[in-house]
Amino acid sequence: MLPIGDDTTGRKTFPYMNYAIIVACFIVFLIELSQGNAFIQQYSVTPANLLANPVGLFYTVFTAMFMHASWLHILGNMLFLWIFGDNVEDAFGHFRYLLFYLLCGIIATFAQVFAGPTSTVPNLGASGAIAGVMAAYLVLFPGQRVRVLLIFFVVNLRAWLVIGLWIAIQVFSELVAGPSGGVAYMAHIGGFSTGLLITFLVRGKLQRLRQPSIAQ
Repeated sequence: MLPIGDDTTGRKTFPYMNYAIIVACFIVFLIELSQGNAFIQQYSVTPANLLANPVGLFYTVFTAMFMHASWLHILGNMLFLWIFGDNVEDAFGHFRYLLFYLLCGIIATFAQVFAGPTSTVPNLGASGAIAGVMAAYLVLFPGQRVRVLLIFFVVNLRAWLVIGLWIAIQVFSELVAGPSGGVAYMAHIGGFSTGLLITFLVRGKLQRLRQPSIAQ
């Protein structure tokens, strides 16, 4: 089940911040391909190293968010961000969306680090931050229709079902595989939980900001 699009008819603003994040991820990935393993080792998050030197290596919490392990990894992540990020940016506003995205990514990274604090495997990817965006979408647009590729058919499903199934799979996978599964499931869960909490706390304010004002 692969999301391929959603309903954007209610969007009022151009999601330039979301597109900028996508472009930044592709640029960093191309640099990563040209620089090789040394670049990955320097700018990704290695839990054991970060906990041993949190001040000197804190920058990797940000840089790792824009790195990816393969073309499949980045294409999958950017597809999800492209689908879910524009409406969330429209609701939050451009600058607040960027702060929200980065905060979800930071907490997602530390969730994964503390799940496997002795790990020497580099952690990289935007999926923790994107999980936070998906959580915000779930809170703000639960009934929105999402186009999903289901085997050979395209069907329209409600956002609550698509995103609900996604996070359920992450939780199940973490319980079964944990940090040894090769995927940072705890980062997904941490980012999603952060996005869920923040959006629940601010959604009233976001709704007021989106209401048209009357000039006097």
